[in-house]
Amino acid sequence: MVFCIQSSAFNNNDVIPVRYTCRGEDVSPPLQWQDPPSGTKSLTLVVEDTDADPQTPEAPWIHWVLYNLPPQCQSLPEGVQTRSLPPGTQLALNDWKTSDYNGPCLVNGKHRYRHTLYALNTVLPDLGKIPGKKLLQIVRQHVLAQSTLTGEFESNT
Repeated sequence: MVFCIQSSAFNNNDVIPVRYTCRGEDVSPPLQWQDPPSGTKSLTLVVEDTDADPQTPEAPWIHWVLYNLPPQCQSLPEGVQTRSLPPGTQLALNDWKTSDYNGPCLVNGKHRYRHTLYALNTVLPDLGKIPGKKLLQIVRQHVLAQSTLTGEFESNT
C-alpha cells in the first residue's frame, strides 16, 4: 500500500464543498489516510492556500496545522474539535494567529487548498504557540513521507 490522504467529502483536485468554507459552516472536512511508512513516530497535517499570493507561491497561506498526531491515527472526523483530537496532538498557529480550522474564504477568484500529511521520524516537543510556517521548517527536517490532497474553492461574489 501507498501512504495516502483522502476525504469522503471531495476527491483530489475537485471542488471543496461550501460546508467546509467560510460561506458554509466552516468545519474541517473528514480526512482519512493509511499506511504511513515504517519508522513513523508522528504525523503532521497542514492545510494551506497555495494561491493566496501569486507573487510568493512558495509561501502559501496556512489555514490549519496539527502536529504530533499518533502514527496509529488513521482519520479525523468532519468538524473535529480540539478536545476530540487524538491524545498528544498539538496545534500550531495558522496565518490568522489562531489554532482553529479556518476553511477557504475568498472575496473573488479560484484558489487551490492543499492538505498535506507528513509522516515524521520523531515526535516533536510541545512548541507552544509556534507559527505554522516555523513549524514547517522543523517538520521538513524529519519527513519520511508525505501525501497531499488538493481541493479547489471559487468565489465570484
